[in-house]
Amino acid sequence: MTAEKMEFKTEVTQLMDLMIHSLYSHKEIFLRELISNASDALDKARYESLTRKEIQEAAGQWKIRLAVDKTAGTLTVSDNGIGMTKDEIITALGTIAHSGTKEFLKSLQAGQKKDSPDLIGQFGVGFYSSFMVADRVTVITRKAGSADQAGVRWESAADGTFTVDDVEKKEAGTEVILHLKDDEKKYLDEWELRNIVRKYSDYIEHPVVMEVERKKPDAFDKDKTISVKEDETLNSQKAIWLKDKSEIGENEYAEFYKHISHDFSEPAKVLHYKAEGTSEFNALLFIPSKLPMGIFYKDYKIGPTLYVKRVQIMDHCEELIPPYLRFVSGVVDSSDLPLNVSREILQSNRQIDIIKKNITKKVLETLSDMKKNEPDKYLTFHKEFGRVLKEGIHFDYSRREQIADLLLFPSTKTGPDLTTTFQDYVAAMKEGQDEIYYITGPSIGEVMQSPYLEAFREKDYEVLIMLDDIDDVIMSGLNEYKGKKIKSVVKGDIKFDEKGGDDQAKKTEEYSGLIASIKDQLKGEIKDVRISGRLKDSPCCLVIDEGAMDANMEKLMKAMGQDVPPSLRILEINPGHPLFDMMKSLVGDDSRKDLLKEYIDMIYSQALLLEGSRPKDPAAFARSVARLMTERLGKK
Repeated sequence: MTAEKMEFKTEVTQLMDLMIHSLYSHKEIFLRELISNASDALDKARYESLTRKEIQEAAGQWKIRLAVDKTAGTLTVSDNGIGMTKDEIITALGTIAHSGTKEFLKSLQAGQKKDSPDLIGQFGVGFYSSFMVADRVTVITRKAGSADQAGVRWESAADGTFTVDDVEKKEAGTEVILHLKDDEKKYLDEWELRNIVRKYSDYIEHPVVMEVERKKPDAFDKDKTISVKEDETLNSQKAIWLKDKSEIGENEYAEFYKHISHDFSEPAKVLHYKAEGTSEFNALLFIPSKLPMGIFYKDYKIGPTLYVKRVQIMDHCEELIPPYLRFVSGVVDSSDLPLNVSREILQSNRQIDIIKKNITKKVLETLSDMKKNEPDKYLTFHKEFGRVLKEGIHFDYSRREQIADLLLFPSTKTGPDLTTTFQDYVAAMKEGQDEIYYITGPSIGEVMQSPYLEAFREKDYEVLIMLDDIDDVIMSGLNEYKGKKIKSVVKGDIKFDEKGGDDQAKKTEEYSGLIASIKDQLKGEIKDVRISGRLKDSPCCLVIDEGAMDANMEKLMKAMGQDVPPSLRILEINPGHPLFDMMKSLVGDDSRKDLLKEYIDMIYSQALLLEGSRPKDPAAFARSVARLMTERLGKK
């Protein structure tokens, strides 16, 4: 049969082109990725063999083999795992089915991620790293459990195309044959391969074997030696999570973390423990130091690898961890679950619920200890993962205050690059202050200039500054902390005391005519007009009702294509500003009613700008500003 020629998807071609042109200096990771892929194939085959006798009988010993042919200049990585069908190999090696791939490519093309090999593993594109060292790659595979010996041969020279044809293959599994470039022949050296396996793949559970040549004494002549070829296992195969903590060094933990997470950074924290009692399991979990790429995508795979009695059941068991801790990776090995457990069974399994609660408790306690005893380290962690962590307030109601204790915020009193906590905020509250105040915004600089803070500065009240797009929803869900209500400074009315309320009532009566004129002119644009308790210097601002969505969140939802119902704002005016005394004098003066209308439109446009929105008629607003500037200059 003639080989069928096909074209790669555009993203694959771009990716291979970038790799071939040496964006990565750590080229040796190609072997780590191929061994990891082989290990995954073995895990899948072993799991299938639990219920399929034909796979069990054909498998023999699960193993990964490295084979060197110095004459041909090839390195082969093979396994006797699950294998692939023709359709599967076309899909697996001809496309990249990941929503973050374009972002990944964009980062590479911009040179922002140079020498960051962790990205390759994170995006599931490890196979293509082969083209960093090979000018041609051949894959021969056969699906486990198939009745005949038909296999598939895939080959590409990274020229934008690949060929696929049928071949005969006696055993199930996959062989990846790398035709090494002339300047990459070092990867045919036994010691080079041995060092790479020890560095990156020592903890692979399956043996990584290679035929080596050794000199041995001649059995018939003790003064002579003969060359003998024999298989040697290159990796330790130690299930590190089952070892005692006292036997494991920091370097061992770090290397295992890098192996399972495809991250070259050191983990921020290691959690290694054995749970006994209602449910028995071993857990080795890692809190990373860097935010994984793609963590905010829907298809981001969460959860530690689940083992049952050392048999891998699934590589990402999302039932073991809440989504707001999805940055945690690691291994959980249970003694209480059946070997043939399915994802459907996991979703309603009591033991899984117990493990999940235990892991959640341990991770939150570890973060709390880090925050208390290693504040600088925790600040670094929070900068990376704070946005993910605070999702727990919304999704984990029973632990919302415990999670709130872990959050850090800048505030109007912390100064640059410093933060505070809810605990410290409550401890420093002024006498008579009953609420915890916060404001959302795009940056600290913009927030600090906000007119919404004027009265709080005068009262010397601290205001927490929240910069994440989800903060308003999160704080609305938290609602209170230690009995103190949490209140946005841009929502509802602000009355610090009874005297303030009385003053607002008097001013409302004094400016009732102007308020009525503004309401009439802006009917349909605003919900109400009232005297402000929050403004001291600025003339006006727009606020929303207590339970409504703030402007930043509304913009985010619209940008995401959500149908957001219209929410009319309340226009607050500052009677202490001289503008309103002048505007009040225009009320009832028919000869100057057009001027009053123009001023009303201008203060509304100004309020929209302060909110971060666009004036309803920018051209008219610009003309009014120009006219007032001209009149002002004419008087001088």
